[in-house]
Amino acid sequence: MSFPRYPEYKNSGVEWLGKVPAHWEIAAVKRLFHIIGGSTPASDVSRFWDGDVLWATPADLSGSGLELQSTLRTITEAGVASCGTTVAPVGSIILSTRAPIGSLAIAARPMCTNQGCKTLVPGSLASSRYFAYVLSVASPELNLRGRGSTFLELSGDELGRFAVVCPPVREQHIISRFLDHETAKIDALVAEQERLIALLKEKRQAVISHAVTKGLNPAASMKHSGSAWLGQVPANWGVARLRYVSPQLTVGIVVEPSKYYNDQGVPALRSLNIRPGKIMLNNLVYLSEESNELLGKSRLNAGDIVAVRTGQPGTAAVIPQELDGCNCIDLIIIRRPSVGSSEYLCRYLESDSAVAQFADGSGGAIQQHFNVSAAQDLVVPVPPPEEQLAISEFVQNQVEDIDKLIEEVQRGKELLLLRRGALITAAVTGQIDVRGLASAEAA
Repeated sequence: MSFPRYPEYKNSGVEWLGKVPAHWEIAAVKRLFHIIGGSTPASDVSRFWDGDVLWATPADLSGSGLELQSTLRTITEAGVASCGTTVAPVGSIILSTRAPIGSLAIAARPMCTNQGCKTLVPGSLASSRYFAYVLSVASPELNLRGRGSTFLELSGDELGRFAVVCPPVREQHIISRFLDHETAKIDALVAEQERLIALLKEKRQAVISHAVTKGLNPAASMKHSGSAWLGQVPANWGVARLRYVSPQLTVGIVVEPSKYYNDQGVPALRSLNIRPGKIMLNNLVYLSEESNELLGKSRLNAGDIVAVRTGQPGTAAVIPQELDGCNCIDLIIIRRPSVGSSEYLCRYLESDSAVAQFADGSGGAIQQHFNVSAAQDLVVPVPPPEEQLAISEFVQNQVEDIDKLIEEVQRGKELLLLRRGALITAAVTGQIDVRGLASAEAA
């Protein structure tokens, strides 16, 4: 759909805005809003916490939707008084000004914030909804104005000086109504794409889990595995602990790995390089040849399996021939099975049965951590070697097809999000004239 332009434009004098409609004004944020900083009551005083006053932090601004109805934490009136913070009225814009800069929401209830946020209370010339859209697309510009060595922070003065475009208030309402209508349609399409991706991932998981625990022959005789994790398995399969399937389980470099880093040399894999069934070669670190020899315990051979042990235990991949001799950092190393297929064992580690065992072995912690001793006790189904190869090939073909579909849907979702951002930018900077369109939609 093509949109009309305004009849006349002028140079805004602001680089990120460019030319704007001739009748629009340029104003600093402090001319349009009263800016309030946040604060935090003493954390060790219980009477300051868990009260009736909403207390927003940057973590509260990461959800979907433009309005903020609730916060993760609340404080009491005594907490408000103790730290000198201000409770802002409904309709204020809550803006994250510290790591990350630019996340925002409109307060649907009175609330205050911590020092990681600034509250923008609108004056008579500003519509909160319109300027929430403006600031959402101005996030890159706001980040350029952040300062700090540990993390970027946008000061109240810098935010107050930030130049934005200011149409007449009536026009602000028209533009925000148009964007509410159009972004809602795009958001609904994005939600459909996300549901489809979730369904495809469920199918992917089901294909892997069934193949590696039940086999490919639906008519095969079954027996009880003796393990609650596995249940029934084909009658000709064995069942063993991982310690008896792999000749050795160990762990990569754990103590001060960074002291061995080198600008070039032998690649060293980290958890961020491991995806289910894949090794990503971006963001590699390197060791010198001498360090790699010194750290022979964690050196990897083609056919070995590496598994993530912190965060997402069970995510695993097989070392390909081109990475033979590389090293690794804080990964579980499962040496190539004495008999059978590394690819089959790696796929089994992705299965529901293995993931459940990983989760149990991680102790239910929020940041799950899976150690070598728990990995050694993992219950593994052991088909005959030729059956392992057939299962691996089947799973690989099925997973490739599903992954292609997921990538295609993900690209569609990303295009929708790009269109959403472009539409907001065009509308709030006056590159398109939506006044007539918004009126038609309202009618």
